[in-house]
This record gives sequence, structure tokens and C-alpha cells, in this order.
Amino acid sequence: MARPEQVLLLEPQHELRFRGPFTDVVTTTLKLANPTDRNVCFKVKTTAPRRYCVRPNSGVIDAGTSINVSVMLQPFDYDPNEKSKHKFMVQSLLAPPDMTDTEGVWKDAKPEDLMDSKLRCVFDMPAENEKTHEMESNKISSLSKSESSTLSMKSMASSMDDGEVKKIMEECKRLQTEVQRLREENKQIRQEDDGLRKRKSTVMSAPHSSLVMRVKEEGLSSRVIALIVLFFVVGVIVGKLAL
Repeated sequence: MARPEQVLLLEPQHELRFRGPFTDVVTTTLKLANPTDRNVCFKVKTTAPRRYCVRPNSGVIDAGTSINVSVMLQPFDYDPNEKSKHKFMVQSLLAPPDMTDTEGVWKDAKPEDLMDSKLRCVFDMPAENEKTHEMESNKISSLSKSESSTLSMKSMASSMDDGEVKKIMEECKRLQTEVQRLREENKQIRQEDDGLRKRKSTVMSAPHSSLVMRVKEEGLSSRVIALIVLFFVVGVIVGKLAL
């Protein structure tokens, strides 16, 4: 015998959508409306009870009223390639007029009295979140490879004897000393280049200074000769006057 048609009105009717990222609890709302003139008992079931938290997951909806059911998806590692097969089922039952025990009503209910509606789950992941997830996956992969390399190096070092380790340490010290020596030579070469530049500048300015000194000396000699000639002429004139 076919089951009766669902009397509750579901919103949404066919699927529950959950929008990522799924690093925190994601909640979607399922509205159950009772358009009849009788109270209706309901239960919300899922194929993945550990993945979801449903509040309320059962109860009674009075005639002509509605109720909102919060379906909370718990955090999980989202895989874009994962095709979710999670489903929900809303089961309902017309409550007897003299109902006092809800659980008793469900236990005593006949299969032909039960009504149900099925909804599937859909995961929406934004494009940027998919890229972020891919970057995080690549980062985790790189870290795993780095850790593997570190472990292999450690295992290689542990397999060496003390003599090989000592040789490697001595070679490292020798290379450090060689690097320091090259640095000192480079510093000395720079200092010599600075000295050559200064001497070159001095040599280029020397001819100008010599020319100035020569002009000054020539000018001084001319003045001395002129004074001697002047004194000679004055002496001759004074001598003639004296005679």
C-alpha cells in the first residue's frame, strides 16, 4: 500500500545547500509548515548523523503554524572532487487528538500512516576558496616533502661515523677561513684603488700650480731689475749734480 502524500510544506523542497568555506560551522534553515487543521508530528533524519547537528530534530507542529529547523554542517576538509551523497528525510505523522506521549505515537504508528520527504545536500564552494584550498594543499605537500628531506638528511648523518663527521666539520671551517681571506683581499684592493684615484687627481692638478709659481717668480724678477735700473739712474743723476 502506497504511503500518503506529505502534508507538510518544505522550504526548500528538494535540496539543502551549504556554502563554504567549511572551516567553521555552516548553517542552513529548513522551514516546515503545517497547512492542515490537525497537529503533525515530525522527525528529521540524515544519512550522516555525525556530520550534522539538527535543532530541533523532532517535535510537533500545531495546525496552521510552521517551524524553522536549523541544519548545522560541522567543519571538515573540503575536497572539490568529492561528490556528497548525504541526504535528509523529513518524516511526519498526523497526531491523534488525545496524544500525550509523542514517542509512543511513533512506536504505535503503522507504516501506511507515515509520510516522508527526501532532500539531498549540495556543497557550494566559492572559486577563490577553491584556489585557497589548492594553495593550502600544495603548501601541505611542500611541507611534507621538506620534512621527508630533513628526515633523510638526519638518517644519512646518523649513518656516518665520527671520523666522517669530523672531516666534514674541518672542511666547513677551512671554507669559512678561505671566505674571510678573500674578503680581506677584496678590501685591500678597494683601498689601493682609492689611493690611485687620489694620486692621479694630485698629478693632474700639479702642472697648474707650477705654472702659477713660474708666473709669480717671473713677475718678481722683473720688478727687481726695474728697481735696480731706477736706483742706477738716480745715482748717476745725483753724482752729476754733485760735481
